[in-house]
Amino acid sequence: MDTILDVFCHCLPPAFCRGVERLAERPLPMYQRACSIRVTVDLDERRRLMDSFPGYQQILSLVSPTIEAHTGPEKSRELARIGNDAMAEMVANEPERFPGFIASLPMNHPEGAQQEADRVVRNLHATGFQLYTNVLGAPLDAAPNLEIIEHLASLGRPIWLHPIRPPTMADYVTESASKLDLWWAFGWPYETSVAMMRLVCAGLFDRWPDLTIITHHCGGLIPLMEGRIEHGLDYAGHRNPPEAMSMVTREPPITGLRRFYADTASFGSRIPLEAARQFFGVERMLFASDMPFDPEEGPGFIRAGIRLLEEMSLTATERRAILADNARRLFGLPTSFKGQ
Repeated sequence: MDTILDVFCHCLPPAFCRGVERLAERPLPMYQRACSIRVTVDLDERRRLMDSFPGYQQILSLVSPTIEAHTGPEKSRELARIGNDAMAEMVANEPERFPGFIASLPMNHPEGAQQEADRVVRNLHATGFQLYTNVLGAPLDAAPNLEIIEHLASLGRPIWLHPIRPPTMADYVTESASKLDLWWAFGWPYETSVAMMRLVCAGLFDRWPDLTIITHHCGGLIPLMEGRIEHGLDYAGHRNPPEAMSMVTREPPITGLRRFYADTASFGSRIPLEAARQFFGVERMLFASDMPFDPEEGPGFIRAGIRLLEEMSLTATERRAILADNARRLFGLPTSFKGQ
């Protein structure tokens, strides 16, 4: 039986939900939708679903939206702490089922974000950190966001990069909001790609070449745009004014982009998986389902992800690497699995 380690799936522990009820300053439709999916909030239902997939484990992370979207900096630190403590408790109670969790940070409180990062590593043994592709609209390569990322890099834990983009970001400048869910369908892969490129060009990997950043949804658009990135940037500076072309990285951007890792959360589509394998390589791919956001509200994308890997031209060793072995190596997890 092969172990299946799902590195990007989401939950809402009851303690965190109570914290949102007490601390949130505004209703958020994405959060409310997630709460309506039973497997997200009901741990018993989650266990039943997981038991239907032999050898299946999860690295836990909170559901979007971001901590800072819920509340201002005076309360975000408390909300992050509640969420991280709740996930750490789930891991402590059932380590064979949940071998790790990804901590969330109050990114609208830079000092608090760094202090919470120190706390979850020191006291809760967090597997890594979940960051989003922007912080309330500000890019990750802008101070103080980049300073937070550099602090995370110094702690030696992986970073998970999750896209975020609101419907208020219009498709065209003549409109006030996006239509047809395009802010999500096309906007989120674009967000992932832009954040990756901006971090590369800011020289993040020049300073931290061994930093592990796991990108959601097969690396966004990057694998599909290899030629456009590599050869199109030969003419960088001919399309934008010089002040828009600041690039401090010492290596070609395409080289820096290959330093990222990609998960397999492709919404059941094989094409993005094949593109990600060719661009990043099998050794930089990790299994993820994006549970519970499938039409079945839980099992659909787990089943589809396993099936796609079985259909691809992979050796048994390569398939095991993507399903669990790469994650075990990156996260320092045991190589054996005793089952639920």
